[in-house]
Amino acid sequence: MSRIRTGVVGAGHMGMHHVRAYSELPDSELTAVYDADPAAARAASKKFRVPAAASLEDFAARVDAATVCTPTSTHFEIGKFLLAHGRHLLVEKPIAENAADAHELARLAHEHGCVLQVGHIERFNPALAALEAKLENPRFLEVTRLSPYPNRSTDIGVVLDLMIHDIEIILHLVRSPIQSMDPVGISVLSKGEDIANVRFRFENGCVANVTASRISSDKLRKIRVFQENAYLSLDYQNQAGVMYRLENGKISREKVEVQKGDALRNQLTSFLDCARNGLQPRVSGREGAVALEIALEITRRIEAADPRKQSLPAPP
Repeated sequence: MSRIRTGVVGAGHMGMHHVRAYSELPDSELTAVYDADPAAARAASKKFRVPAAASLEDFAARVDAATVCTPTSTHFEIGKFLLAHGRHLLVEKPIAENAADAHELARLAHEHGCVLQVGHIERFNPALAALEAKLENPRFLEVTRLSPYPNRSTDIGVVLDLMIHDIEIILHLVRSPIQSMDPVGISVLSKGEDIANVRFRFENGCVANVTASRISSDKLRKIRVFQENAYLSLDYQNQAGVMYRLENGKISREKVEVQKGDALRNQLTSFLDCARNGLQPRVSGREGAVALEIALEITRRIEAADPRKQSLPAPP
């Protein structure tokens, strides 16, 4: 079986990880990299011995499936162009700047018979698979995602940068419409919010409390789930977890078995399998669009509550 011709648009920090992963996958033939900055494209070309495309048109001619790792503001135009050329796409999250563009990309993918996957990488973290195997009826979730200031992706706030991962995962786990949400957030080093917290209430009674910060001295990615007679704690970063259970009136503690692995490699392997076989991706364009809609509404409410952005009172 022939390998799939793959490539990456955007040779920045995240793009280079995708280039590396594609270069290592047995089902991938890395055939092109493109960046609007020719120097960045040349650096990726030299490091991974992959041709640097001279233009997006040249790139489209060289690949069958590609990752888009450019700034969010460019996702729609690049995605629209490549989908029109019949290329399968994995677009890094958030899928687009706004919900209308996100849904349009999903529509175009369907129209052109292309796979459109969104890069919610935690869905491919083995820790999540271990959690799902133990999950029954979640009643309360506590999710925390902390990281040091990134000096990248600062064109968007922490909700669209980090929390959107957890929004998509919670929607997947709870599987109930959101009844209400109460967000708070502040900006410290960026134009947008750098730390945010949201309390979600779902129609089935489940509650989720989600915190994201990119001004922490530590890295932390954890999810804790409370369900009837059990409490699960999973560490995405270390791919480890424990479960506490009420049995015969006593609390027992057991280690959650996690088959550790590379989430990015898992994600790209799944993407190429979907591209080859016409399968539905784990996080489709539509699912990415729904997560984006919620993240944008959270961002809107945080901005509306920012005292620095309140209108000054009219003069007497």
